[in-house]
Amino acid sequence: MDNTLVIVESPAKANTISRYLGKNYKVAASVGHIRDLPASTLGVDVDNDFKPRYITMRGKESVVRDLKNLKENSSSVLLATDPDREGEAIAWHLANILKIDESAPCRITFNEITQKSVENALNSPHQIDMDLVNAQQARRILDRLVGYELSPLLWKKIRKGLSAGRVQSVATKIIIDREREIKAFIPVEYWLLTAYLRKKIEDPLFRVRYHGELEGQKVIKYSIDNAEQAEAMVKDLTDANYIVHKVTKRESKRQAKPPYTTSTLQQEASRKLGYTSARTMRVAQQLYEGVDLRDQGATALITYLRTDSVRISPVAIEAARGYIEKQYGNEFLPAKPHYFKNKKAAQDAHECIRPTHFDLSPQSISHQLTDEQFRLYKLIWDKFIASQMSAAIFDTISADVKAKTHIFRVRGETLKFPGWMKQYGMLPDTQEEESDELTKENLPDLEVGDQLLFDKLESEQKFTKPPARYTEASLIRTLEELGIGRPSTYAPTISTILNRRYIEKDGRSLVPTDLGFLVTDLLEEHFEKIIDPNFTAQMEEDLDKVETGEKDWIKLLHEFYPEFHSDVKKADQKIEKVELPVVPINEKCPECTEGDLVIKHGRFGKFIACNRYPDCNYTRTIEIEAPGKCPLCGSGLYEKRTKKRRSSKFYVCDKKGNDPDCTFISWDLPSGKNCSVCGSYMVKKKFRGKDYEKCSNKECTTNKKTNTKTNKTEKNPKAKVEHKSKAVPKSEPKVEAFPKVKTEIESIDE
Repeated sequence: MDNTLVIVESPAKANTISRYLGKNYKVAASVGHIRDLPASTLGVDVDNDFKPRYITMRGKESVVRDLKNLKENSSSVLLATDPDREGEAIAWHLANILKIDESAPCRITFNEITQKSVENALNSPHQIDMDLVNAQQARRILDRLVGYELSPLLWKKIRKGLSAGRVQSVATKIIIDREREIKAFIPVEYWLLTAYLRKKIEDPLFRVRYHGELEGQKVIKYSIDNAEQAEAMVKDLTDANYIVHKVTKRESKRQAKPPYTTSTLQQEASRKLGYTSARTMRVAQQLYEGVDLRDQGATALITYLRTDSVRISPVAIEAARGYIEKQYGNEFLPAKPHYFKNKKAAQDAHECIRPTHFDLSPQSISHQLTDEQFRLYKLIWDKFIASQMSAAIFDTISADVKAKTHIFRVRGETLKFPGWMKQYGMLPDTQEEESDELTKENLPDLEVGDQLLFDKLESEQKFTKPPARYTEASLIRTLEELGIGRPSTYAPTISTILNRRYIEKDGRSLVPTDLGFLVTDLLEEHFEKIIDPNFTAQMEEDLDKVETGEKDWIKLLHEFYPEFHSDVKKADQKIEKVELPVVPINEKCPECTEGDLVIKHGRFGKFIACNRYPDCNYTRTIEIEAPGKCPLCGSGLYEKRTKKRRSSKFYVCDKKGNDPDCTFISWDLPSGKNCSVCGSYMVKKKFRGKDYEKCSNKECTTNKKTNTKTNKTEKNPKAKVEHKSKAVPKSEPKVEAFPKVKTEIESIDE
């Protein structure tokens, strides 16, 4: 018996690793975690240095039995779980169950699943890192203590089914604080003044924006606050001479940004692809563990997906530079490789998220990936390749135009050398946001003293806007900036507060509910530390110190728990039973005719019910009127949401299900217009914050797209079937059409 058992977490990962091992190796999967704290009890002995009581998870008995049998028939065992705290903890649990000495060289790690990385890991096994294990244990126990003491308090004082946690409660508070800012915001009026000019009669127009007054040689910025001022300015400057007062020309370079970390990948996948953080992590996990490629078998396409690091291995840099030189030429290759610094040196053992096989571009294997796999893989590929390319070079020009004593300002920009933008095949990879600044104009060659030809002067009333609501992307960015949570916690944290109905989605915006306000107000009053972002961030730093061996994990728990436990006891005595307010709708119950109908809060949100419950069980959903008319019958529209994914809105005719019945149902809100090509009704769409209209008829020529990927799949019928998107909704919204979101047990607050 001279064979080695290698244990990983997932069957997909096992399948990929098996390709690189010889006949003397057997690869098996633990199928995730195998031990955890019991769900029915606290599972932590707080009087005995917080000793945890781990049990085999329900449903994992057969997995444990199979692993024990495989171990008996193997000469040695190597634990190849993921290279992070959670992976180290899984390895430690496996060692305990299989009776493997944790101080023996039984552990191997790799950041990418490639033959070279796996072989290097096999040649350098090491013992289990107990500092990593203890950091994970401390986090798990902290979350268990907070969750299992706070949640029952909420059940008792508000209602069952609620939860509170060390990270989820802070995330909810951040969203609610933003909502409070929005509600307290008072808009201020101001006016924009835009002049349309040209240098020569045959030149196209360009715009200049009013900036301020010229006093001597200084320009004093001046705002126009009301319609009277704007009207007077337009009257005064319509017949003025517009002369170039100042011109600044320079060459500017724009460097590529670092490759992705977990946080930045989730943010850009949300902004560019419209993916939730949970969906991004699910698809990235598939790319990391391996997808089946024709003639190659299971192949991992990206490095480990949970990382705070932007470090790049020398091998990857060399491969990327070789690809860039071959694909684009030497001019797109910088003289020296680009290296990026991490915020925390402790994370330097990890790499950024990058491709693992530089001979497998997204386009070359697109027909073997699902639509969402292709799009996320391309996002990662483009970002990493661009990070190693030369800077983009622009010729920029900014000009001040004088009209009497007033100054108008404009900026122009011309792409001189695309550099890293060549990889994207488009203009700079920046987010377009609404702004009072003019977009960069295409300017003629301007010189000081040039007299410009005036076309018109426009004034526009504006109001200052409140801060925008958080989206998943901006919330993740804020959590990262504040040091709250870690890469593996962002997605499950957001999923948890959505599932608890503390927040809802309106499009991409995260909107707190009445329940979210109620729970947060209670926690703010009685648990100031738990809900304080600074305290939570400090706790994360302490957990990092446990990981590096600078702090004892049991001491950390002793510093936290006594005061917290005392606060829970005090709150239990002080807090009275809290009832969510019911709102009457001035309508009698149609079932019992005696009661009044009110709006109540339930497990799935608000609903209408009779106030005589439990004597009368009448309930109905709340109908939200949508702005628009039914394109089939001209009646009104209702906005509805799917039960399993409350963020998914759809629209139905208000006569649907009535007599006469109208069958209209659509994911998109009708705009009230008809398509000029096919006559079908138009719908409103939004992309990257901008609204536009689209024909509802998928077969209409206005909806046909032409790109290289489509052409490729059309040439290959088999590829077209394999590449079929899984994200396109059915013709009618159905709850069953939406997949369940799978989260990781260790990453969610109790």
